Amino acid sequence: MNKQEIEKIINGALTAGRQSLLEPEAKALISAWGISIPISVLIKKKKDIEAEAKKLTTPYVLKVVSQDILHKSEAGGVVTDIKNIKELNNAWTKMVKNISHKMPTPRIDGFLLEEMSPKGVEVIIGGLRDPQFGPTVMFGLGGIAVELLKDVSYRLAPLDKNEAIEMIKEVKGYPLLSGFRGSNPVDMENLISTIMKLSEILIKLEKIREIEINPLLVYEKGVMAVDVRVVLT
Repeated sequence: MNKQEIEKIINGALTAGRQSLLEPEAKALISAWGISIPISVLIKKKKDIEAEAKKLTTPYVLKVVSQDILHKSEAGGVVTDIKNIKELNNAWTKMVKNISHKMPTPRIDGFLLEEMSPKGVEVIIGGLRDPQFGPTVMFGLGGIAVELLKDVSYRLAPLDKNEAIEMIKEVKGYPLLSGFRGSNPVDMENLISTIMKLSEILIKLEKIREIEINPLLVYEKGVMAVDVRVVLT
């Protein structure tokens, strides 16, 4: 954990008058805490696309970075599976056009270009400062499981390892993680560690009101935080 780097990220956002971190900032914060994030570059100008893209391996994911756009996918601000520079240029042009149709004057801080993560089991890990109970951690299966079935578990932070294990086993979708119909089990140790790290973030960083990793992709070996949201107090 790089405490100075984390404080610089949070204080920079607050000084700028923002109550939430931009996606690159949120990912830098959890990365400083040892949670894996995709390799990425932040591109400010379209003329820099080719030079910056060469730093990464295809396929790419392109995302708009804006404090005014909370739901990037709905605004047309996410394009996945971009295979080459030509497709990337087209995706940039189309994205800017789509966003301008839905939001005439959003503040755009750049575009995040990432290496696209392989498919894995999607989970969601979140935390918030509940007015009544204090720092609380949430875990669930990602995608439709959390949106429609509300298949989640909760614990008060800080968590120990046994509590993190209990959280995982409580959700109805647990068999998808432990090995279902011949599929291999996921990296449970890494998943447990990530839940505990998020709990630590809530406890030690009092300026964070809410944090959510959704989805966290879990593999047979390792995890990857694909999208992160952080709200400040």
